[in-house]
Amino acid sequence: MNRWLSQPLLAVEHLSMRFGGLLAVDDLSFAVGRGDITALIGPNGAGKTTVFNCVTGFYKPTRGRLALARAGVAAPADVEALTRSGKRHAITASGDLYLLERMVDHEIAREARVARTFQNIRLFQGMTVLENLVVARHNALMRASLMTIGGLVGLPSYASAERDAIERARSWLDRVDLTERADDPAGALPYGAQRRLEIARAMCAEPVLLCLDEPAAGLNPRESAELNDLLLSIRETDGVSLLLIEHDMSVVMKISDHVVVLDYGRKIADGEPKAVRENPAVIAAYLGVADEEEVERVIAGGGAA
Repeated sequence: MNRWLSQPLLAVEHLSMRFGGLLAVDDLSFAVGRGDITALIGPNGAGKTTVFNCVTGFYKPTRGRLALARAGVAAPADVEALTRSGKRHAITASGDLYLLERMVDHEIAREARVARTFQNIRLFQGMTVLENLVVARHNALMRASLMTIGGLVGLPSYASAERDAIERARSWLDRVDLTERADDPAGALPYGAQRRLEIARAMCAEPVLLCLDEPAAGLNPRESAELNDLLLSIRETDGVSLLLIEHDMSVVMKISDHVVVLDYGRKIADGEPKAVRENPAVIAAYLGVADEEEVERVIAGGGAA
């Protein structure tokens, strides 16, 4: 059985998001499997980023449930029991469960351990490359410093946390091939390197779910191939599940285990990449072409119509 059905890390159920008279997401349900790379695709304006904003707490959904298992799986019976309890968190026999719709963004990041990147790069441009990664350990450093006081007086716990933050940051600089640029301002990096740095910063927060909003946007073919390798290594080496929005079909079809397709806020397809690629509704709504032969041509060319 597919992992998104048998081992759900994130279960999105009947999610709707309305902005005044606009229904941006309409009764959407899907799951992200533990250890899977799930791609959320669809035409511009389909509601993909709105879904991300609901998952990461930037928006509070109009309706629906977002259950995440920080450990274990989001078993339906346990999710129902947690919903009825009125609480947002429970440790059950099958998982360490959170209801994200009952939490705000910083709680989702800190407690449920969900990290994200944005469609537009949001690095601290004037800070060094290394400092951008150390910033991701802010919560751990604040706890170790007893909310800054311990850092001022030199508590051993803070010194240890600071060393750990720097070591973790340097490890990720090695992973994304930016060690030689550690002391350069982040804003001085080439565009592709800034993309890698943003992903590394998110990973320094030790997420169980990494949400990436168009990570391949603006990359050339070589950089896209390097991105594929990085995302696969995050899944395989770090055991992190990924949920990504992407228009680059060369990325989606090569690395995704599971693809969910939206059109006008509604789900029109959900399954393995090959099945989704051949779905007539996807061909018509997303790729905008008439037949499967043309779909193959578009995918082979590394882009979408």
